[in-house]
Amino acid sequence: MKRGLLLIISICFMFSCTEKVKEDKEVIKEEILKNDVVVTTEANAFWYTLQSLCGKSFEGQLELPENDEDFGGKKLVMHVRSCDDNMVRIPFFVGDDKSRTWVLTFEEDRIQLKHDHRHEDGSEDAVNMYGGKTTNSGQATIQSFPADQHTKTIIPDASTNIWWITLDDNQFTYNLRRLGTERVFRVSFDLTKTIETPEAPWGWKD
Repeated sequence: MKRGLLLIISICFMFSCTEKVKEDKEVIKEEILKNDVVVTTEANAFWYTLQSLCGKSFEGQLELPENDEDFGGKKLVMHVRSCDDNMVRIPFFVGDDKSRTWVLTFEEDRIQLKHDHRHEDGSEDAVNMYGGKTTNSGQATIQSFPADQHTKTIIPDASTNIWWITLDDNQFTYNLRRLGTERVFRVSFDLTKTIETPEAPWGWKD
């Protein structure tokens, strides 16, 4: 009888200890979140890697489509020219054409990609600032941007566009796929080799 009672008491004690450990873990977790000790997300990691490239320029290579009238056979350069806490601007030069700038904005664990197009005099192109925004925190090495309503409004055929950027220590790629069509685009940049900083893109001042 005594042994049975002792066994019951021991089991109850073990159960209460287990529950206490669980409660303590939850309290610790809440305190960590409350004090913002854990702030790193995959979107953060991607953003920090992107900002580490600020001021650097890289030469790119067209991968898809293999034969393209606008990009094929031309020198492709990206210059991570401007970096703020929440915005990174990356001019993308195609030969002598300095009209394009990728504009990435980071806010509330989401990243937005826009395309800023300028004429040689610096004025905005009629088709401008199209793009999209991530729908989740993505991954540390890839972020995807489905077309937003503004894109659909100014470029109806691009309503099914999905852009994505991959980024690691060695390579940056910019990609586009238009769902339901054969439209595809991919350009990659070797991050292991920097090149001379180009002149300012159209609409910018040094």
